[in-house]
Amino acid sequence: MSKFNSFNNDDRHINAYCEDDDNDRRMDDYCEDDYHKDDYYNDDCHKDDCCDDDCHRGNCCNKKSKSRCCIKCPPGPTGPAGPQGVAGPAGAQGNPGETGPAGPAGPQGVAGPAGAQGNPGETGPAGPAGPAGPQGVAGPAGAQGNPGETGSAGPAGPQGVAGPAGAQGIPGETGPAGPAGPAGPAGPAGPTGSTGPSGPAGPQGAAGAQGPAGGVLNFADFFALMPGDNAATVAPGTDVSFPQDGPNSGSGIVRTGPSSFNLSLIGAYQVLFQVSVSEAGQLILTLNGADLAYTVVGRATGTSQIVGMAVVRTTSVNAILTVRNPTGNTTALTITPLAGGTRPVSAHLVITQIQ
Repeated sequence: MSKFNSFNNDDRHINAYCEDDDNDRRMDDYCEDDYHKDDYYNDDCHKDDCCDDDCHRGNCCNKKSKSRCCIKCPPGPTGPAGPQGVAGPAGAQGNPGETGPAGPAGPQGVAGPAGAQGNPGETGPAGPAGPAGPQGVAGPAGAQGNPGETGSAGPAGPQGVAGPAGAQGIPGETGPAGPAGPAGPAGPAGPTGSTGPSGPAGPQGAAGAQGPAGGVLNFADFFALMPGDNAATVAPGTDVSFPQDGPNSGSGIVRTGPSSFNLSLIGAYQVLFQVSVSEAGQLILTLNGADLAYTVVGRATGTSQIVGMAVVRTTSVNAILTVRNPTGNTTALTITPLAGGTRPVSAHLVITQIQ
């Protein structure tokens, strides 16, 4: 019987053999021997005794894996994967393979930075002239050059359009007066201006020589009819109106308004007036706006006329005469209409130049 058979038949012996380190080595030696190995693998009886016997398999195969009898046992369940082992050293560089076909072109890469400026090349031959470019912006005016020689005068050009009138220059000094020109034709007379205010009375002139015995030089009668004229009362400081003209001698005595009269010549004038009034009151003559105090007439009661008569001497031409309700009185005078009857009643102012 083989050595291995003796192991299988004796549980005690195989256990002792498998648990001994020296026996492990001897087992390896045993299994490495072709003769014994063949007997072991080819002998069904030995193989079955080793692999089917729970005791032998447990004792032999569950120890160290050096025993050859474990190689033919059925595989057990797969154990968990062990941890990743340490990577081994890189192998030697293999021989380069054949060059593969060119791949498709990749996308355009980002432009790299501009390289350094190279040395300028030699100047090439001049190319043909290009088309003229657009007119450039005018550069600044250059410095004034030296004046050239005067050229010959060219022909006169056409008359240019007159420019706008320049601003008024500063007046020059007055030149000497030129000779008087011929008198021009007289222009039409302008309208008569309004009469200015009367100036103050001048000093009394020297008495002239005795003139010839005279008579009436100028006369005029001015009147009013009531009702109609003097419809409003005559307040103090206001003149009585004599708006209508009676007989007169001409232009020596004329009216300037309904209540004012012009004595054109210097001289003596006899003045007579009468006015019917309804109230007690007074009337006075004025010359150039000034009261002639010696001419005041009036009445205290009743309804009779107020009658006045005086001689007035003028000292200037165009003196103005009026009949007035004196300033300072309190009563406005009513010029009575239809006094004493049914007919309109008259009021008169008669002026006669006697000298």
